[in-house]
Amino acid sequence: TTTISKMNCLLNIGLMAAVLSALSATAFAFQTQDGSARHRQTCLCLASTNGGVDRSAAASSEVVSPLSDITRVAVTGATGRTGRFVVERLLSQGVSVLAMVRDEEKAKETFDPTNSLLTIRKVDLSSKEDVINALGQNNCDAAIWAATGFSDNPDQSFFTKIAAVFGFATNAQGSIDAIGLPALGEGLANTPKRSIDGAPLPKVVMLSSAGVTRPDWNQEKKSELEGCAGIPIVRLNPFGILGIKKESEEQLRSCGVEYAIFRPTGLNDNWGANQRPIFSQGDVAVGRINRVDVAKILVEILSTPEATGKTFEAFTIANSAENYYPPAESIGPALSGLSPDSEGVNEEVVRSTYAVLQQLLPGEKQTADQLAMGQTYEQLDADEEGRLGKKGEENLELVEMGPSSKASL
Repeated sequence: TTTISKMNCLLNIGLMAAVLSALSATAFAFQTQDGSARHRQTCLCLASTNGGVDRSAAASSEVVSPLSDITRVAVTGATGRTGRFVVERLLSQGVSVLAMVRDEEKAKETFDPTNSLLTIRKVDLSSKEDVINALGQNNCDAAIWAATGFSDNPDQSFFTKIAAVFGFATNAQGSIDAIGLPALGEGLANTPKRSIDGAPLPKVVMLSSAGVTRPDWNQEKKSELEGCAGIPIVRLNPFGILGIKKESEEQLRSCGVEYAIFRPTGLNDNWGANQRPIFSQGDVAVGRINRVDVAKILVEILSTPEATGKTFEAFTIANSAENYYPPAESIGPALSGLSPDSEGVNEEVVRSTYAVLQQLLPGEKQTADQLAMGQTYEQLDADEEGRLGKKGEENLELVEMGPSSKASL
């Protein structure tokens, strides 16, 4: 059994300070029992662009992934607020897409139905048979699970929307994550292997969520890592939605298909797009990321062998006006230092990662555990109450699941 002797002071305290002040790469090293150094990069490429959301960025060709080996990519949640960016980016790279949707008419309004690369199909993600048939009949050899799906209906209450999404109120068979995601894995498990220079590529990429493991941490760990364990969505965890995502991740890992699981932090449409992500493991990341950048990462994962068999989180950092820190050309170098799920993540590395990432939170106070549900970092800094009320007294019936949310939950 490998034992950890001593972290090299996060590559020494002086280096860490320089890295943080310069917004450069951060890596951690630790020694194995035989003295060999093992390096696991947990934060890389800190930067972003300022300004509002550029929807066209999702379809830009500035980063073209080598996806020529793919016949067709299935995208679940294709008309959702993240899924539509995924579809647009794939199409912009000349990749054929099967848009798995609940509402074909909405899909035809969202996308150009005359695009020869796009196939729109109504699929019941709570039906294993329907999902597998759709994959086979459309010759899909890869898939992106983007069905995170809250309803956009403003007339529904917060709890009704969550119940509808995860099957508590409307689907006696269980949540779509628990059925549809493993079905994707099963349907693609026996298709030809994908690889680059012999290195396997993911067939199924799952859009999950940061925070899914935190409700299950013991009290000691929650206390030590309160800055990420005490954020609103973890503290409240309505209907146990984080646990559902965690269970779905576990099912994907066990279904025998090459996979990658991406856990973005708070999705925020008002946070600048086309920024540089910070990747980490251990489920300790807290921050913001635009859906355009989430879609960009999901698509790039398909052509990144360094992502295969791994679970990781990411948020983005605001860029300087001089654009000193544009997005890296490839996410591969950042992901290459992360641990495969089969090896697990060392707890000392997790705590060291947490210590660094907490210094990169938005705002001045940098106390994410003090946020109320629906309160922004900026409101916390100004001692202003969020739209749902004080921490511990939030009125969740006021939650609006519209296309934009400023709060990082």
